[in-house]
Amino acid sequence: MILAGGGGTRLGGQDKPMLPVAGVPMLDRVLAAVEGAALRIVVGPPREGLPAGVRTVREEPPGAGPAAATAAALGLVPRAAAEEQAEAKEQAEAEEGPALVGLFAADLPYLTAEGVGVLVAAVGSHADGAVFVDGRGKRQLLCGVWRAGALRDAVERLGAPEGRSMRAVLDGLDVVEVEWTGSGPAPYFDCDTEEDLRRADRTGT
Repeated sequence: MILAGGGGTRLGGQDKPMLPVAGVPMLDRVLAAVEGAALRIVVGPPREGLPAGVRTVREEPPGAGPAAATAAALGLVPRAAAEEQAEAKEQAEAEEGPALVGLFAADLPYLTAEGVGVLVAAVGSHADGAVFVDGRGKRQLLCGVWRAGALRDAVERLGAPEGRSMRAVLDGLDVVEVEWTGSGPAPYFDCDTEEDLRRADRTGT
């Protein structure tokens, strides 16, 4: 699930996810990082040229924020047997494996399959999800992997998601905090300003 509905106000209102880093739009970079996913969902306005099989949805109302965007994306994620049959949850998970969903901003030029794999491994068998933390220990809430049922329950507990923060959605979940020690720049680096873009363009490949 890739949240690509921001207004890009600090970038002059440009369509930020489509801005290029080293010649490749940031949204394309994030989509490539999750190419192996069974389902790829982009939340935001209609865009041409997305890869085949990528599904799109719009948060309601448009611009309602990341919690509403997450709720819209989850509406396209099939419920696993473990969710549909709560009385057999443990058995269903043991048979099918936990259903995981990635939740990523669309302006992460350094996100790679390696970074996604680190998060998937960190969730393990008991946590609700895993997110990267930066050098100050701050959680990067739009660069994480979550157990689908736990994230869906969290959104439903929130009630109306319009205008709510991701912190409000994820409050109370069992979250593994992951420091990036892999190769290359931190996957959670996002581009909010022209300087961020210039920095990414200098180091992007």
